[in-house]
Amino acid sequence: MNRTFRRALAVLVPLLLLAGLAAGRIAYPELLENLQFRCFDLFQKMQPRAWHEAPVVIVDIDDKTLEKMGQWPWPRTQVAKLIARLAEDGAAVIATDIVFSEPDRTSPENILKLWPDSAALETLRRAASGWPTHDEALAGAFRETTVVTGFSLTNRESEKQPALKAAFAYSGDDPLVYLPAFRGAVTNLPAIEAAASGNGSFNILSDDDGILRRIPLLFRLKETLYPSLVLEAVRAAQGASNHVVKSSGASSEMSFGEHTGIVSVKTGRYVIPTDAEGRMWLYDSGRIKDRTVPAWKILDKDVNPKLIEGKIVYIGTSAEGLKDLRPTPLDPVMPGVEVQAQLTEQILLGEFLERPDWAPGAELLYAVLLGLFLIILMRWAGAFGCAVLGLLATAGAFHLSWYLFRTYHWLLDPVLPSLEVLVIYLVSSFLNYLRSESEKREIRSAFSRYLSPVLVEELARHPEKLKLGGETKTMTLLFADIRGFTALSERLSAPEVSLFLNRFLTPVSDILMTHTGTIDKYMGDAVMAFWNAPLDDPEHAAHACQAALGIRAFLETFNRDIAKEPALKGKKLGVIRIGIGVNTGSCSVGNMGSDQRFDYSVLGDDVNLTSRLEGLCKIYGVDILIGENTFAGLKDFAVLEVDRIRVKGKSQPSRIYALLGDHKFAGSSEFKKLSGLHGRLLEAYRNREWKEAAGLAAECLRHEIRELSLQNLYLLFESRIKNLSENPPGADWDGITIAEGK
Repeated sequence: MNRTFRRALAVLVPLLLLAGLAAGRIAYPELLENLQFRCFDLFQKMQPRAWHEAPVVIVDIDDKTLEKMGQWPWPRTQVAKLIARLAEDGAAVIATDIVFSEPDRTSPENILKLWPDSAALETLRRAASGWPTHDEALAGAFRETTVVTGFSLTNRESEKQPALKAAFAYSGDDPLVYLPAFRGAVTNLPAIEAAASGNGSFNILSDDDGILRRIPLLFRLKETLYPSLVLEAVRAAQGASNHVVKSSGASSEMSFGEHTGIVSVKTGRYVIPTDAEGRMWLYDSGRIKDRTVPAWKILDKDVNPKLIEGKIVYIGTSAEGLKDLRPTPLDPVMPGVEVQAQLTEQILLGEFLERPDWAPGAELLYAVLLGLFLIILMRWAGAFGCAVLGLLATAGAFHLSWYLFRTYHWLLDPVLPSLEVLVIYLVSSFLNYLRSESEKREIRSAFSRYLSPVLVEELARHPEKLKLGGETKTMTLLFADIRGFTALSERLSAPEVSLFLNRFLTPVSDILMTHTGTIDKYMGDAVMAFWNAPLDDPEHAAHACQAALGIRAFLETFNRDIAKEPALKGKKLGVIRIGIGVNTGSCSVGNMGSDQRFDYSVLGDDVNLTSRLEGLCKIYGVDILIGENTFAGLKDFAVLEVDRIRVKGKSQPSRIYALLGDHKFAGSSEFKKLSGLHGRLLEAYRNREWKEAAGLAAECLRHEIRELSLQNLYLLFESRIKNLSENPPGADWDGITIAEGK
């Protein structure tokens, strides 16, 4: 798998994943809906709906009421008494969060059936036969005021059909299409239902996690549309006769031909936004004490009538034993009747939570655009940069969602888009990791032949430091060659030549790589290396010179080992000498070659000059020659200027230097003395002071340091001086030597 394909794969796979996530989000929006809801719950906990007094009150059949008034269910006469008291106090509407589906067992005709027969009982039965039943008493109380009854819808098949007290008008698509169908109902007794001014379902359906967030305002029983208890209470309070349902396709409602569902319900003067299934978002305020009056206080007339006057009154229960407690975003045990009251408050005060129609599309667009941006950016910014961007984008999404919630009461989800982006980031990072590891293996394989293990690992960790295809930079180069190897190899067989070279080149290569050099190539008995590529090396000149000195020091050990090598013993190889050229200059370095085969190599004029310096070592009789650019990059090395030369093809001369030792040797008294004499020799030589120059050359020979073997250098100067003194040069002589060949 080539690098181009891997890079393409690192982009293509996240793109396909992004497309799949987007398609899944559109086709199955409910899959991660609970995470979305948890975020909306958090927003409500951070800023609950502030309670403002509204014409809504709960008459609560709480535990204390049951303690004072007896267990539930009460006789219907007791409920009728409660209704009558509320009517006396001026309640605008009384909504019962209770269904009266069975006849009251405490009615006289029912209770008398349970007594043992006797003459007295028969007399009592005849007298009671004319008395109204408790159910009739309750129905009578309903007729005296405005009461909205409640019923429960079920999925059990039933022939009962609740009475429909209000008409429906439709604008747009038929709302029944968007509502889940119930198959049965638990209704109030016909007499009670007939006496009521309104009739609505008090079903409050929770989400999949059991929490009440979206409360239905509309219900479908088979093929009939019914209102909720809340809608009916609001309608009855206004004296309105119908509800108007607006769906997709209605006038002024942009649906672009799509059947997107219910949009709102208008009851009297109140327009209530809904979701597609006719549900209203609960904007939870939590339980508010001032919203509730215990039922026993109403019955005992222990309450100020102004708390009831002109209000929509819900009768329900918070008693734990009656099991009408539901979890909401703010309260795990909120009475169902309090949820009904909260919804009514929201309608009357116009305080709605809305999830706009465009919200899912906006969230999806945000996730897609950010995902695309991350996929593209991952190639340049890397995992860390994209992680920072992803965190900033996620924080921005949460901040924007929170701002829109606080300011406009809009519900926009920052969680699911952020999770989609996280998946894209993780997959992209993993693919980039695999690609990076593959490239690192390639780099290790390619450069382990040229570089020290430390540099190979550095390149593997930071492959971006390797600029493939070539770059121009200042580098230091080194050529090392065994002198007279052709003649030497004639005395050896092919296996012996191989053994000899391996014994020489392996330690030399180790020395080069130990000093952070990159091995360019082997040419028979010669080796070429360079510094400052592929990794930057500010001390490249010094490192190259240290490597050259290391090779020269190794040569002493090498000569001893070769003399003892059984396979080479007796071959009269003599003392092996080398020439090393070191030069610094501007070069082009990179993968050179063809698509089929290439090497990491270096090209340039200064490469050729380095090779010339290595060849000049045998002429000047020194082991190491360095160029003037290399000399300029050194400090504290023992160096002597040897000559000024002009190589073929160059008009400008170059100074060349003999590298003799490191900083310790440079500080020795022996070198300082020799360096002083040598400098005076060059000065006299270039000033045509032949006699003085000859004397200084002889003196340098006497002070020559045996380990450096500089005899040939000073003998060369003696020969030149003698020739020039006998054949004086012309006036244009500048002391520059022409280097015609290697």
